[in-house]
Amino acid sequence: MDQPIIIGLAVIVFLGITAQWLAWRLRLPAILLLLLFGLLIGPVTGFLDPDKLFGDLLFPYVSVSVAIILFEGGLSLRINELRGVEGVVRLLISVGALITWAIVAFAAHTILNLELQLAVLLGAILVVTGPTVIIPLLRQARPSRHVSSILKWEGILIDPIGATLAVLVFDGILEGGPEESFTFVSIALGVVVTLLVGILVGAVFAFVLIQFLKRNWIATFLETAVALMLMLAAFAISNELRSESGLMAVTMMGIILANQRQANISHISSFKEELGVLLLSALFIVLAARVNLDALLRVVWQEIAFLVVIILVARPVSVFVSSLFSKLQMREKIYIAAIAPRGIVAVAVASLFAIELEEVGFAGAEQLVNNTFTVVVATVLFYSILARPMAKWLDLTEKHPQGTIIVGAHHWARQIAAAIQEAGISVWLVDTNGRHIENAQSAGLPAIQDSIMADGILDDLPLESAGRVLALTDNGELNALAALRFSKWFGSENVFQLVPSQAGDPQHITETLRGRLLFGEKITFSELERQYYSGSQVVLIKVNALETLTTLKERGIPVVVLFVVTKDGRLEVSTADRPLMPKAGDGVIILVAQSSESLPAADSDGAVFTPALEGIV
Repeated sequence: MDQPIIIGLAVIVFLGITAQWLAWRLRLPAILLLLLFGLLIGPVTGFLDPDKLFGDLLFPYVSVSVAIILFEGGLSLRINELRGVEGVVRLLISVGALITWAIVAFAAHTILNLELQLAVLLGAILVVTGPTVIIPLLRQARPSRHVSSILKWEGILIDPIGATLAVLVFDGILEGGPEESFTFVSIALGVVVTLLVGILVGAVFAFVLIQFLKRNWIATFLETAVALMLMLAAFAISNELRSESGLMAVTMMGIILANQRQANISHISSFKEELGVLLLSALFIVLAARVNLDALLRVVWQEIAFLVVIILVARPVSVFVSSLFSKLQMREKIYIAAIAPRGIVAVAVASLFAIELEEVGFAGAEQLVNNTFTVVVATVLFYSILARPMAKWLDLTEKHPQGTIIVGAHHWARQIAAAIQEAGISVWLVDTNGRHIENAQSAGLPAIQDSIMADGILDDLPLESAGRVLALTDNGELNALAALRFSKWFGSENVFQLVPSQAGDPQHITETLRGRLLFGEKITFSELERQYYSGSQVVLIKVNALETLTTLKERGIPVVVLFVVTKDGRLEVSTADRPLMPKAGDGVIILVAQSSESLPAADSDGAVFTPALEGIV
């Protein structure tokens, strides 16, 4: 094998992962460092020529990478998490996307002097935002829950929609040819067939995978590999049936997998932490190395004006029209209108189409990539600087977010999570045990199968909406490490762990190296296990909490107050050093001994929670 090829591939992987690591250490958007490294080894030094290195494989590599990106996006789309903001999000990804497309395409044609075909294609490409950039920005700015949810889910949903729109425009260009006048007819004729073929193929392959997983026909260690195999098969077969329908197929496959409850897909979702990071890092390095640096640095007034239109015209118009009849406050609309960075999907799709347009003789296809790179770099920098101070200026910073992350998804941890969720507070469970996660998801509880100490967990958890961590595992050291890790996000006063119960647990760890101790000095994991198996239950009392507690005590029924839900919806945690009691009008979450007179029978594994006190409330 040619040694320079091996060196080139090794350098791409090394620089890609190095950029990701530096971005994590410096808390910078990874896309900026990937772009910098790609430019350095490409047009600056001339070390890497992607066209020469990959040859005919460059187009398939980019194409498959985009497919995996969209499959990953589909896997992130859990419809139940859109509750309360679905109307605005629905309009943003439909009406708003069309408005953005029209304005950006018009600006590209009139300001950048692009041919109409390329201007319309560039407008479709720049419809997408960048969830890989938006989510880190939301973690830093921590805006209100509604704003955060809208921005997050718009960013995730718009990727497959924008890419599909770009594919349809691209199909129209290829069908019309470079010498013919471009119209929207070619797009309209292909929309129905392309969408139907992609949706049908994606649904079939999702169904096949679900059946394999549900019937345990795949070994656990092969689940990710088989899912990737079927995803690539869906992509290839769909493209054979209808050109460029493969992107819709893999997106639909991911969406169906994410929203079904027949099989546990935690192992499949986790593949993005390994293959996803590696592939996307290498992809961006390769694409950046193909950029014409002179054209990228030639910032003339046309490019500045184009950016102004995107940031100050297209985005605000799109947001204000989409939220016209919503209940959002004006300051929330302003903030949403001020956040729309573009990311790697835009660059990848632009590069993918530019390669094929060059092959069929379109002049100026290279400009498509350069314009996209300019928009990505400018918007990432602009919004990174703007996000946090603007959230503070508009008084949208989430001062006391109530979302609760629970480490451990075993039986009584699920009961606690169900009670917190029933109280109207968002909750997320994290556990490495697949059965625990499957039981939690079956009970309607958001749950992630992963280690709380894994780097990728930070991408899966909505840290911008969370306010505390409860470490409830039987491992005292893990609980302490989890509390220590998340204290930098939530502050040491908002990270909690159980009192250690095992002989080997660090019972005398200094307070600076562990979380606050939960519930009481005698409420250890072993004690909670004993109480659970003796029939005790976690119960939410929404009203008359004080009266109910008094009645229970009068009857001699042991009660432990775990949490108090205040009248204004805040969750207060009872700790060993600060036990709580509800005030008038507060709710309470308690651990109460089983009584045939007062409580329903406990579920066999705690997966189903019934918050009721018969005969008392």
